[in-house]
Amino acid sequence: MLARLLLFFTIFPLVELSLLLLLGRYTSVTTTIAFVLVTGLLGAVMLRWQGLQAWRNVQQDLQSGRMPTESLIDGALILVASLLLITPGVLTDLVGITLLIPGLRRWYRRLAVWYFQIRVGGRFTQAGSRPNPNRTEVIDSYIVETPPADRMDG
Repeated sequence: MLARLLLFFTIFPLVELSLLLLLGRYTSVTTTIAFVLVTGLLGAVMLRWQGLQAWRNVQQDLQSGRMPTESLIDGALILVASLLLITPGVLTDLVGITLLIPGLRRWYRRLAVWYFQIRVGGRFTQAGSRPNPNRTEVIDSYIVETPPADRMDG
């Protein structure tokens, strides 16, 4: 866990900063600033536009009696894409843009479903119960019937 936090909060921002500096070196500082501003604005606009569309899709699925699984995942991916575009950086912007393309978003959706099936699906057996491989307890039970004369017909 510590390695992931180190990667996320130190190494990844350093790579993003390096890429922005390289972009500024090979183009210009103005182009780099414009790139950051335009992708941030694009992220905000796309969050509103595609987010509303995803919300409409969820509503249509619910009205037709279907579970809105794909629509909800699409909405979450659009939210992630918008946040990535608002965040300054080259890699975050590239991933954010690919998340906004519907064909590529289907691929990301399949990847997300696969990931959660692997990470979460194996941890739970049924109705939220965790499997216990060390459980050897046997619960014995029996049925006690009340004779008809003792029952209250109340």
